[in-house]
Amino acid sequence: MKMIIYAAVAFLTLSCSKNNEKEQNAPKTYVNQNLAILTFKQIQNAGIKTALPEKKQISSTLKLYGKIDVPPQNIVSISVPLGGYLKTTKLLPGTRVKKGEILAVMEDQQYIQLQQDYLTGKAQLKYLENDYLRQKELNKSKSSSDKIFQQAESDYQSQQIMIRSLSEKLKLAGINPDKLSKENISRSVNILSPINGYVSKVNVNIGRYVAATEVLFELINPTDIHLALKVFEKDLDKVKIGQQILAYTNDNPEKKYECEIILISKDLSVERTAEIHSHFRRYEPDLLPGMFMNADIQLQNRSVLVLPDNAIVTYEDKQYIFIPKGKGKFEMKPIQTGTAENGFTEIRSSEKLGGQQCVVNGAYSLLMFLKNKSEE
Repeated sequence: MKMIIYAAVAFLTLSCSKNNEKEQNAPKTYVNQNLAILTFKQIQNAGIKTALPEKKQISSTLKLYGKIDVPPQNIVSISVPLGGYLKTTKLLPGTRVKKGEILAVMEDQQYIQLQQDYLTGKAQLKYLENDYLRQKELNKSKSSSDKIFQQAESDYQSQQIMIRSLSEKLKLAGINPDKLSKENISRSVNILSPINGYVSKVNVNIGRYVAATEVLFELINPTDIHLALKVFEKDLDKVKIGQQILAYTNDNPEKKYECEIILISKDLSVERTAEIHSHFRRYEPDLLPGMFMNADIQLQNRSVLVLPDNAIVTYEDKQYIFIPKGKGKFEMKPIQTGTAENGFTEIRSSEKLGGQQCVVNGAYSLLMFLKNKSEE
């Protein structure tokens, strides 16, 4: 009896091992997760239709964003080359100023000393000039030695250099040396605006001593502001210098500002964008530096391959189309799209679709069929 039981167990063990070997050696079947297989009735119910991609002329618009910028030559930092105490100013950020207008009044003892040195040196120069001319005549007649003449000449030239140097220092301080006399020596100087514009920064207060390296005010000339826009790397070939731009703000998108591209940067940022600079055709006071703006660039008509918008489905942030494979089979293929216009979308995929039938109606139903199948 035991022999029979042992034989039965051995037989069952051998049978199971053979079955396992068959399962392991059996060929594995690959299941295409992007292939939808439908019956004829399902195809009818989904309203699936196919067509060939078409060639169409598309006039696309490139949409960009950016902000108003000021070129460096239109930003002016006001400082006092010789330093001094701020006596008066009425400036506030946003204050409009005109060229030649008094921005501030500075005062310091060194201004008095500088004017004194200039006027004293100028008076001494006249004496040295007369002495030089006298010694020159005496030297010609040998009534004076060469050494005395050379000393007079050296003193005269040294004084000329000093007066010229003091004259330039006075100009730096904002004092006109040609109008300076002993009657109008002043302890204060006026700081004048070099441009028409407005004040963007005020960095000082009355009574404070300002060093020569400090900036008192920052002025901006807004008549030459630029619109700096970001353009993605893939769109760089679409922009050209001289192209026209229509810019607008989010607050008032109906009001358009005409611009023209004047510069295209050759450097790409970490976000793979380049900067283009455009110039406003007409300055308007409501355009302020730092203001964010949107912009549209109308591109030239292009002949491109298109499919109806209904032919393209989006799944997990990627776009797909369906290709019929016969016998109720439809394969979902990833694509790259371009401009969309009047119900059609440009197909940019590297794969040739010119002679390939595509699902143009019912693509969304096929996507739902695939998603439901994968969840089962």
